Amino acid sequence: MCLRRRDSCVPPHKVLGEDHNTLSLITIAPEERQEKFARTLAILQDPAAPFTAEVIYILSDLMGEYLDQFRAVWPGLLVERRRQLIARLVDTAETNFELDFSTIIHPALDDADLEVRKNAVEGVLEDSPNRVIERLMKIAQDDPFSEVRAAAARALGQFVLKGELGKLPAALNIRLQDTVLALYRNTNEDLDVRRRALEAVGNCGREGVSDLIREAYYADEQPMRASAVFAMGRSCDDVWAPQVMDELISEHPEMRYEAARAAGELELRRALPRLAELAIAEEDTEIREMAIWALGEIGGDLANKVLTQLAALADETDDDELADAVAEAQGAASLAGEDVLPLFDFADLDALLDDDEDDILLESLDELADAEDEDDGYEDEDGDENEDEDDEY
Repeated sequence: MCLRRRDSCVPPHKVLGEDHNTLSLITIAPEERQEKFARTLAILQDPAAPFTAEVIYILSDLMGEYLDQFRAVWPGLLVERRRQLIARLVDTAETNFELDFSTIIHPALDDADLEVRKNAVEGVLEDSPNRVIERLMKIAQDDPFSEVRAAAARALGQFVLKGELGKLPAALNIRLQDTVLALYRNTNEDLDVRRRALEAVGNCGREGVSDLIREAYYADEQPMRASAVFAMGRSCDDVWAPQVMDELISEHPEMRYEAARAAGELELRRALPRLAELAIAEEDTEIREMAIWALGEIGGDLANKVLTQLAALADETDDDELADAVAEAQGAASLAGEDVLPLFDFADLDALLDDDEDDILLESLDELADAEDEDDGYEDEDGDENEDEDDEY
């Protein structure tokens, strides 16, 4: 079982600054707190007023009388204002881990508006109390809107993993697994709900889950097949290496994206050549960034050399987004294992960067990766197994 944190694949960026604690209520002098909070509530009730950083920070860690005041104002806010606020809080929490909006987000799970509920579901974090898990399970089964049910099914995945790691009560863990399995198996359910349930259960080592992933991989619906590849990565089971390798060169962008993610989660060293090509030559920005992330997760000398070249390219082209993605991947790569592939002449990589000769890098890296396969053993594309004396996939 892979024990890495896998609830979010692409590391977030800090966007609102590191000095936010100077603005939160708990750090404001007592005599100023009520005045600032009253001003915050007034801004919330003004549809034209922007949500400034100060407003957002002050809403973190609400409790006691301030939480009571907020709850008194909340029902009177316009629907669009409630939607905007929850969406902003969720986005901020994803990029600022010290901020905690759970006392606002968790009650919003029961909001009358479906978009507010959906945004709130997406803001539920893995450290949420068990009662919130119970609420999500009910939402995933009973919410009248499939968009909300699908979001809840997806959010349950982080808790399936938590249960797999022994961090949930046994009875709750079993009911949680049963819930997501029932959602997937319900052929009358909306496709998006079923595929998100499959993604959630991919975190689970329960008997029969591999069969469900395989079944979904051969489904008629392409979105379900993409979710199967996602679940392959979450399973942390190298048995899926051949399928992931195949999908890295799929004609469908969503399949390439999910395969890149899965290759990183499986730490699939055999995928390094194809990930390098995606990181350098892929036109789709999201796929390219996911390939870069995967290179960082796999790590080793080969991945680091590719990332170094990409960092140079980002510098030459003043591409800040590429630079950020590469820097984060380099940080992850420094924690990963050493390469077992022999080194190669990176003039080939320079040729790809300079002349867009995609096949040069692929052929060089594939030769090296094929040499590794002779030692490690993988099932080839025809389904035959090549095993060493210790490993069987």
